[in-house]
Amino acid sequence: MNKRDFLKSSILAGTGLLASKTLLADSEKESNKQSSPKHWVWENPNKDEDDETLKKKYSSFYESGIRGMFFESDSERHFRAAKNAGLEAHRWMWTMNRGERELLENHPEWYAVSRKGDSCATKPPYVNYYRWLCPSKPEVQEYLKKQVTAILEKDYIDGIHLDYIRYCDVILPVNLWGNYKIEQTRELPEYDFCYCETCRGKYKEKQQIDPLEIEFPDQSLSWRKYRYDRITNVVNQLAEVAKQFKKPITAAVFPTPEVARRIVRQDWTNWNLDGVCPMIYHGFYKEQVSWIGDAVDEGIRFLCGKFPLYAGLFIPDFKSVEEIDAGIKTALENGASGVSLFGKVDEKILAVLKKYKPA
Repeated sequence: MNKRDFLKSSILAGTGLLASKTLLADSEKESNKQSSPKHWVWENPNKDEDDETLKKKYSSFYESGIRGMFFESDSERHFRAAKNAGLEAHRWMWTMNRGERELLENHPEWYAVSRKGDSCATKPPYVNYYRWLCPSKPEVQEYLKKQVTAILEKDYIDGIHLDYIRYCDVILPVNLWGNYKIEQTRELPEYDFCYCETCRGKYKEKQQIDPLEIEFPDQSLSWRKYRYDRITNVVNQLAEVAKQFKKPITAAVFPTPEVARRIVRQDWTNWNLDGVCPMIYHGFYKEQVSWIGDAVDEGIRFLCGKFPLYAGLFIPDFKSVEEIDAGIKTALENGASGVSLFGKVDEKILAVLKKYKPA
């Protein structure tokens, strides 16, 4: 076979592979359309709500098609009330962003360091609560596994939901630039993580160069991949813990595979999860409601049926009930297995959800 024939056959083979992946993604979308959607709600449990209020609320959620809750803090009363109403009750955990005083005081060396040399332990980027741990450190990995174990060993908790499972935003969603009076048309060193000694040393072992010596680190593909893989490693270790308890693990992630990798080093299509909730907050990116469908479509195509995708919708971004209806509809039409809602879920939203409830 000559070079021209070899290239031709390689291109044809690659085209065939691409076509097969596209067909698989399309098949997955059709399958999701035909199956019953499963909707979720993110919530921080209000411990002042009495038992009768909880019973009424979670029953109305179930009747409207919601099938699961992601609770940001532990409240056995809320978890059991949700379960009694037929809902799955999962614990929502902040993962890499941890600002506990005990950690800051006793383990400041666990925190991520920016390209500028600042530690999140002493000089957090953007806001004071942005205290990012370094995913490369074995001590951090063990700490997070213990946290997940402590959560999942409770009998009233059905699963674990990972949030902030990423690096700090090297680039914020465009709608937030004005809040911080910055323009992030390029990666700025004070928001680029992690350049601690552990990360630099492990990368140098493999690539024979310190990332601080790379002329254009934002253009280094191997340096990017190193960081993708560090977060993936943490996720997959936590997935093994969940597997031991025979409980599902899901994650809140950035809206599309491309956006997630580019601005928070998050390669979520390669994670060992039972489901994913991309935060398709269209207002954050100055996009229209129709973009929700585009984002779902991209995620479904990259996942190729690996696990379900539930489209995360930010209720304050919608200007009307009609827009919420359109957002849910386009998410489901493009292959989402349901939606996950962040914000106040009132009777109007529940009425919309009833149109898309499980059979």
